[in-house]
Amino acid sequence: MGYSRGAGAYQQVRTGGGIEAADAHGLITLLMDGALERIRLAVACIATGNIAARGEAISKAIEIIGGLQGGLNHDVDPSLTERLDALYDYMARRLLQANLHADAAALDEVAGLLGQIRDSWVAIPAEARQVPAAGVGA
Repeated sequence: MGYSRGAGAYQQVRTGGGIEAADAHGLITLLMDGALERIRLAVACIATGNIAARGEAISKAIEIIGGLQGGLNHDVDPSLTERLDALYDYMARRLLQANLHADAAALDEVAGLLGQIRDSWVAIPAEARQVPAAGVGA
């Protein structure tokens, strides 16, 4: 799958709550960074044997990935968003397995996948990052 095309699936992000005025591109970037940070923390927790903190970090990463998955706009490019949706589902399942088996390799795999999506996302030119007002809101 070409991850550089993956960024287009987020071109029109629907946000809810009190964050309608937030920059959608920046928000998605922050979510991805947050998930990657939780995954790095979980790897460190495996190394130190901190089971409770590992579970908490992985749970937060799964929650963030679920948010990214839920924010996909399937009207933009249905084929692409279906693939991203399946990839997010796969990442969440791998994170669950990583937690059950203290599997740092699974965490590294998910971090690599999410990192590729993030790299494509931040590479979107600034002029293409504008989300039309009609594309944002509950």
